[in-house]
Amino acid sequence: MKPFIRPGRQRGVAVITALLLTALAITVVTSLFWQQQVQVRSMENQRLRLQTQWAMRGMVDFARFWLRQDNPSQTALDGVWATPIEEARLDDYVDREKVDTEKFDATVSGRALDAQARFNITNLVAATGGINPKQVLAYQRLLSNLRLDSGLAQATADAVLRAKPKLRAMDSGSDGKTPAAAPPSDGSSEPVAFTQIEDLLAVPGYTPQMIEQLRDFVIILPELTPVNVNTAPAAVLAAVTMMSLSEASALTLSNPRKKFVDLANFKNNINAELIATVELDVKSRYFLTVIRVRLDRAALDAVALVNRNTDPQRTTSLVWLREN
Repeated sequence: MKPFIRPGRQRGVAVITALLLTALAITVVTSLFWQQQVQVRSMENQRLRLQTQWAMRGMVDFARFWLRQDNPSQTALDGVWATPIEEARLDDYVDREKVDTEKFDATVSGRALDAQARFNITNLVAATGGINPKQVLAYQRLLSNLRLDSGLAQATADAVLRAKPKLRAMDSGSDGKTPAAAPPSDGSSEPVAFTQIEDLLAVPGYTPQMIEQLRDFVIILPELTPVNVNTAPAAVLAAVTMMSLSEASALTLSNPRKKFVDLANFKNNINAELIATVELDVKSRYFLTVIRVRLDRAALDAVALVNRNTDPQRTTSLVWLREN
């Protein structure tokens, strides 16, 4: 005899089954929509990334153009290269579908800095090999001017000397990007190639706070370079001469543009001796270009090192490009 099932109970089971199937269908459809939204957002992020990189490259080319227009025989702070670009809008130049009433921000900003206004760590080692004691003395004075441990100058020179063969082997890639050097992972004492200021952390005694304090006064360039007395800050100017920091500051304040036409003109304006073998000049070849690109919700910060060549055509070349 078959068991008796009430019609009401059958209807309840059918309703519950229908609700479960509906919930399952909604879950599946929601998952599909979510996956599609993630894919669309990923594609949008990739597009924004590419567009910010294009804008960044355009800013580098713009800086190289202005360097070609500048007088290569004299580099001073009143040159066209030193004019910053403040929040230039790119809305009319970026290809993007826009929605009515949508607020779309696309801006670039940047400025050029004279890399030879800073002390070049590469100068600690002479071109013929061996440590340059006069450059070590200049770096000691710079560290003292910044109230840092001057004993790090000799340790830094020793580290740069050990890394010099490796530096020659580390050429920048075809894309102009130079990888940051990193300490060996196996704990060995293999010398670190110095390519950027953060690499000084490999020298015992340096701290991240010191690196930030040195950032505007120290640089690592691919070759030996003179210090530009037209653009050097007071701390660097005092370090490469026998002037005190107060005397260098007074010289800077009395001549804000510090535009010396040649070294003889510079020497006539100071009452101090120069450190022998520490090269000085009134012109520069290496420049830093600091760039910021903002495109909708994407932002990109980058720094490029540009070399202005000495050929008659005033050509420029990109040494490296680093994205922050």
